Amino acid sequence: MAGTATTETAGTTDVLIVGAGPVGLSAAAELRRHGVRCRLVDRLPERLPYAKAVGIQPRTLEIWDRMGLARTMLEAAAVLRGQLTYVNGREQSRIDLELPPEVPYEFAALPQYETERLLEEYVAGLGTLIERGTELLSFSQDEDGVTARLRTASGAEEELRAGYLIGCDGAHSTVRKGLGLTFEGAAFAEEYMLGDVEADWDLPHGYGIRSLHHAADGSTDDALICVPLPGAGRYRMSMLVPPELSTGTLGGSSARTDGDGGAGAGAVEGAGTGGSTDEGDGVAHGLEGGRTPELHHLQAVVDRLAPRPAVLSRLRWSSVFRISHRIVDRYGEGRVFVAGDAAHIHPPTGAQGMNTGIQDACNLAWKLAFVIHGEAGPALLTTYDAERRPVGEEVVGRTVRHATRGMESDPDDPRTVLLREAQLLIDYRDGPLATDPHGPPGAPQPGDRAPDCRGLTVPASAYPWRLLDVLRNRPGHVILLYGAGLTDLAAIAEAGLHTAAVAGAVTVAVLDGDTAPSAPDALPVPAYRDTAGEFARLYRPDGPTGFVVRPDGYLAARFPLTATRTALSDYFTTLSAPTTSRRVTTEA
Repeated sequence: MAGTATTETAGTTDVLIVGAGPVGLSAAAELRRHGVRCRLVDRLPERLPYAKAVGIQPRTLEIWDRMGLARTMLEAAAVLRGQLTYVNGREQSRIDLELPPEVPYEFAALPQYETERLLEEYVAGLGTLIERGTELLSFSQDEDGVTARLRTASGAEEELRAGYLIGCDGAHSTVRKGLGLTFEGAAFAEEYMLGDVEADWDLPHGYGIRSLHHAADGSTDDALICVPLPGAGRYRMSMLVPPELSTGTLGGSSARTDGDGGAGAGAVEGAGTGGSTDEGDGVAHGLEGGRTPELHHLQAVVDRLAPRPAVLSRLRWSSVFRISHRIVDRYGEGRVFVAGDAAHIHPPTGAQGMNTGIQDACNLAWKLAFVIHGEAGPALLTTYDAERRPVGEEVVGRTVRHATRGMESDPDDPRTVLLREAQLLIDYRDGPLATDPHGPPGAPQPGDRAPDCRGLTVPASAYPWRLLDVLRNRPGHVILLYGAGLTDLAAIAEAGLHTAAVAGAVTVAVLDGDTAPSAPDALPVPAYRDTAGEFARLYRPDGPTGFVVRPDGYLAARFPLTATRTALSDYFTTLSAPTTSRRVTTEA
């Protein structure tokens, strides 16, 4: 019969990724970097031209640096220099986004469609193309894999056999629903509108604008949030929906928003990465169709709230959106996992959503790669939920607090708040892969982010390197061996021989810049001098010390070089059988 879909079999793949937004693309990029076959499908026929999630955190740029993609992203992005807050037309506060000098990247802004385009090009260069117009209909799993039913762009149905399935398919995730995961939370009562527009005001370049109106009782009854985008005078603006565009209804349970004006009042990102707000599942989150604000709607709010007179022009797109806060009860089951908005949604305050999802994808991808290649046991995959769900819970709770009470209500000091928003304080110290702490108080420990540092030199290079330069384009574990002088070279040489047999790992020596000689040819591993002393200052080695850096840039182990063989054996054994006691000893 004409128009009837046919069924075809298209073989197997290691991993099927559903959803080709920033999270799905990041999962595909990391899997392909590890040599894992994957298929990436998205039900949309083309990339959406919306500047939804726009904030890029320094931690995400570090991840992209590991991939060799940071330069490409930064060339397309705008630097976020800070935020100006106004109340009833008067400036109340100014935040300058200044990070410690050892942090290699600043906060940046990049429209989501540009992030997706650049990631898509990167993934295509690794051999994986997005299969657009392809929808996941259903799936089932057994001990050996996942069977997925797909509908392709032609309307044909296809049965695919995959080793694993990752749902990066947004707030209304088919994968999440198919797993039967709960998605508990609530929705904010307010409706907002977004617009990608240009403003001709004379406010400082690169600063976000947060302009509020307080009523006589101190509550916020009007809000304008502007995030700078690449381009002269260009902003992604968000504001409350005017009555003529409001539905007056809410597709989910309400959440009271008071204090500093609700979920939009502190927003410096967007409406998340999901799609429409209501797909029959009661989740009111994301962009809505059918009600499109026009330029005059945005101009009316700017006329009321802008700290300087401004005329808006060149409206590229606009939409109405709602905000929920929800998180799943678990990040996966068996061979099927969820990441990004499929696992957690929350207010856009602080630009946490997309960045958190990208880190979800990278955490899961390297673990899948190790299991698929037989370098770790399937139990390693349980550590994805153990490490990432606590992060998701913290992000949801924090963004809701900041949305309802303002970031000023955060009890921590400004530096800590800034580093947390930059996602540089996330750690897995209590996770099942964290080995026992070692070294002096205050030293970075297993589970901490591996700090970057400057001033690493080699005789053949006229310019100093960063540690990120050394780690770049090395998708597996990197073992760093530190020694302070001639007497440590023998320990480094012996440790280097022990590490040569570690599957998938690269070993590098770091030598004290004052007491050690130039990188000697006798060492069995590449060696760099810590000429600026930053490695010693940041890593605080206690004598000849070894460090294992995970593929996602976190410290996996820290040990004296005299215990190299035992430490590496213990850690890499842990990958096959993660400890349930949250710690595994690595010292002899």
